[in-house]
Amino acid sequence: MNTRLSPWNLGATLYMPATRTDILSVMLNGKIPGLRSLVICLEDSISESDIPLARSNLETLCRELAKAKLAHGNREWPLVFIRPRHLPMAQWIVSNIDLSPVDGFVIPKFTHASLDAWWNLIQETHLCMMPTLETEEVFDVVQMRELATTLESHPCHNRIIAIRIGGNDLMNIISLRRSRDLTLYDGPMGYVIKMLVSVFSPRDFALTAPVCEHIDDSEIMSKELALDIAHGLVGKTAIHPNQIKTIEQALMVSPAEHSDALRILNSSQAVFKSQGAMCEPATHKRWASAILARAHYFGMTSEHSIRTAFV
Repeated sequence: MNTRLSPWNLGATLYMPATRTDILSVMLNGKIPGLRSLVICLEDSISESDIPLARSNLETLCRELAKAKLAHGNREWPLVFIRPRHLPMAQWIVSNIDLSPVDGFVIPKFTHASLDAWWNLIQETHLCMMPTLETEEVFDVVQMRELATTLESHPCHNRIIAIRIGGNDLMNIISLRRSRDLTLYDGPMGYVIKMLVSVFSPRDFALTAPVCEHIDDSEIMSKELALDIAHGLVGKTAIHPNQIKTIEQALMVSPAEHSDALRILNSSQAVFKSQGAMCEPATHKRWASAILARAHYFGMTSEHSIRTAFV
């Protein structure tokens, strides 16, 4: 997968309803600074009565984006994904809309049973996939292991940029809504995220973190981001532009992490001490590679920012 389509390039993935009329401006005029990836949503954020408007807007948007990319092909654009409501809508989109400026589909309610139908639709196109795990099956580790094993050897593997965790849909299944005072990890989703990371990450699938719906609470957002990163998640869904900077900053790498990563990848020693901790290249190599990838895409924090963050 090329550098542009690396999961690390997702960063804060902003979801925007397809009924919005300013998406083209966001894409062409840099209306949202720092935006790396965008999902045009025709699913939960769109009411049934607004579907015709959403489809019409999407058709116009893709047509104008295709023109702009043809005229300014060397420009850097955010990654663009479409989240259809269901498979029949995706089939209509593929058949009726110019998808040349689109990078892929975010697949809703993805399951083992729906894999073949989605792949049959996508395989002859250039589109990549971001399956979303948000159904009852997700709570069953056996079913998730079966899905991960199938995906690992399936031809779609190289088209999957990342697997998205649908936090709100999963919470709805168990009749809960996240607390205003706690991170998502403090409830049942803590188990689910840990389980999904344990099942999918060893098979080289990147996972992205669920949205933090409390837009104005930067403290909870920061705590949750720290836990996202501790669990190895590569990015986070954003539902408001104000969340993008916070997410991007959290993904930056500290000089201490960067230094350890370089030493781990370049050391001839089996074990060594660095900054008060043991480093063992044989077991820390994959972590170190991920740290350098994060640093490449998001940069490094300054020593000053590290010192003042805890004052």
